[in-house]
Amino acid sequence: MSQNAHTKNISEGKNTNTQKNIDKERTKYTKKAGSKKRRAPFVIVDPVREVSYSELIPIIGRFVARRVGIIAAQVNGAIKEFHVDVGDRIEAGAILAVLATGRLKWQYELKASQVANQLAVLKTKQQKIALLRQELGRIQSLKQSPAFSQARLDDKLQQIVVAESGIAEAQAALNTARAGQKLVELDLRDAQVKAPHAGVVTQQHTSVGAYVNVGSPVLTLLDDQTMEIEADVPSNRISSLKKEIEIDGMINEVQRIRAKLRAIIPEENPRTRTRAVRFTPILPKTNGNIIATNQSVVLSLPAGVIRRVNTVHKDALIDRKGEKIVMLVINGRAQPRNIEIGPPIGSRFVIDSGLKAEDLVIVRGNERLLPGTSVRYTVKKTAHKNKSKANTGK
Repeated sequence: MSQNAHTKNISEGKNTNTQKNIDKERTKYTKKAGSKKRRAPFVIVDPVREVSYSELIPIIGRFVARRVGIIAAQVNGAIKEFHVDVGDRIEAGAILAVLATGRLKWQYELKASQVANQLAVLKTKQQKIALLRQELGRIQSLKQSPAFSQARLDDKLQQIVVAESGIAEAQAALNTARAGQKLVELDLRDAQVKAPHAGVVTQQHTSVGAYVNVGSPVLTLLDDQTMEIEADVPSNRISSLKKEIEIDGMINEVQRIRAKLRAIIPEENPRTRTRAVRFTPILPKTNGNIIATNQSVVLSLPAGVIRRVNTVHKDALIDRKGEKIVMLVINGRAQPRNIEIGPPIGSRFVIDSGLKAEDLVIVRGNERLLPGTSVRYTVKKTAHKNKSKANTGK
């Protein structure tokens, strides 16, 4: 064999061994890579819930103030000054306006003098009867003496009776004077027109310098913190309203509120076949200026008998070719299910068919799951369950 042929055989042998080693390593790596299983995706599930439900009908209501009216003057006099303007929000007991009190102050001084005078008259009569009783005692001490006179004794007794009547008369006059003083004192106090309750000043009926009599309107005060909702409900829907039932409402098509039934007025309008129903709105603490008297609000009232229905969260729904599909977790694997849904209830939908209560429906991570995929899951946190443990689904 020539030298070149020998070298060629050696080179081919080395290449063969190198190729075998590469194939061997590749096979080893492939087996190792294939031995690793793909980690199951993590999803969030929400169980199908059974809730109370009734068909709803929209009814237009309006906000009405429970405390609103004209604040009237309680004494005669001229308006001296106003302490508030239209639009001011005031607390109960705040001074709204003040009437001129110069004449009332002098009347008070006059009544005070009359009280002092009647008090002096009463004290004089009391001292007089004390003197008469002293004289009576002296006459009675002379009963065993020849100087005793029965006529003088009888006269003194009668004088004491007359004096006692005079004291009663003086006491009555003093009470009358004190009552007159108290009335003027009340007029002085009522010369300050005060707010009977908290609210907002909506109208001013007079001006500074104007003379007002008792009962004349001064200001209009509206309490916007204790408003109610009044709605005219058809008579055939009244039976579905239970005491203290809570319903949903919408203000200006943007602000959602809740309202609780307070009273059904037992008076029917024969022309509209409706009855007035009062609701107490459940508003946020910082409602700002979102409500005003006579503002309309759309209420969702139950239209029939309340029944129990199954509901599914809106995030669980998948729309495929016009059909509604949800992904269930069954034995640790994702399985699709066709369902039929009904009307919405908040963030959930009524289920007409396809699911039963407590079925675990995937609400997050369900878009790209294939049927039969193994999943790890945890239950969606709700107001009733603040903690949920992860479940491997095995």
